Amino acid sequence: MAHIDENPLGAHLPLDPLPGHSSLGRLERVLRRGEFAVTTELNPPDSANPEDVYERAAIFDGWVDGINAVDASGANCHMSSFGICALLTRMGYAPIMQIACRDKNRIAIQGDVLGAAAMGVCNIMCLTGDGVQAGDQPGAKPVFDLDCMSLLETVRIMRDNSKFLSGRKLTTPPKVFLGAAINPFAPPYDFRPYRLAKKIEAGAQFVQSQYCFDVPMFREYMKKVRDLGLHEKCYILVGVGPMASAKTAKWIRSNVPGIHIPDSVIKRLEGAEDQKKEGKQLCIDIINEVKEIEGVSGIHVMAYRQEEYVAEMVHDSGVLKGRKPWKREPNPVDQLVAERIEMARDGHEQDQQKLAGQAAQQPL
Repeated sequence: MAHIDENPLGAHLPLDPLPGHSSLGRLERVLRRGEFAVTTELNPPDSANPEDVYERAAIFDGWVDGINAVDASGANCHMSSFGICALLTRMGYAPIMQIACRDKNRIAIQGDVLGAAAMGVCNIMCLTGDGVQAGDQPGAKPVFDLDCMSLLETVRIMRDNSKFLSGRKLTTPPKVFLGAAINPFAPPYDFRPYRLAKKIEAGAQFVQSQYCFDVPMFREYMKKVRDLGLHEKCYILVGVGPMASAKTAKWIRSNVPGIHIPDSVIKRLEGAEDQKKEGKQLCIDIINEVKEIEGVSGIHVMAYRQEEYVAEMVHDSGVLKGRKPWKREPNPVDQLVAERIEMARDGHEQDQQKLAGQAAQQPL
């Protein structure tokens, strides 16, 4: 049976509440129905042009159930997660708003949670965030008032108890589905399932993992997760993605903390005539392996600068089993809105030029 997860009065409007659901969003519905979910990430633009966001989101139409709006990952500045979510919800997409604790204190974060929920954001991913020394502005002052655990607890309290951390009451709590990140591939390996348990206790309802390139290691992790019964308390989405070349894989392994790439992966890429094509096939093969692991509820596809391959990889892996995720239908007013934005931008530039000319003619 096909499920149409869309408000008949408009794709940008929330769905009707369902018993036992924390949010009014599509991603939670897909997971609670037991369907294999697919999420991905939107590469945030270094731009104030909304069309840059819409063009990047359109690539995923009909293939994913949620789109992560990245919050300055790697401590590098781009369009904000909050801003991207505002644009995506306006068009009916299902964003997953990442919140990194690096840049804001608890006052600002709680305000952002309320604002995001009011805009229609139904999914929030709670992250500690990379240190500022990892980015291109290492002189920035880090905040880290909260971490991923206390952030999960904060949003859970706001949602379930209708209170700020101060104890002050909320008139309307945020209806959100809470997520967190996991990394089964970073030491200490034995501790990783217990850390997941702590995140679930703090409020995590779904998790997305770091890139999985070592399926046997992930199987061991999931065995311990099942032994603890955690797969019944939280939806686990495995991080996957294409690797452009063996050279890229080597660089990432040496320079990006937390990503584990076995020698066998690099050898496979090195032996391929077309390494980019092989990297894409490698991702498909990994998807086909992890989707069969008990306790896995979906995949999180991270295809940085290879977003155009997401649809192909999801299709070729067959994980959707014929299911069609929500797809944005063209709206006649879209072009009109885009034209008005361009007109407003052009008019502003012309006004600035006119003012500059008038100022130049004034006597000193």
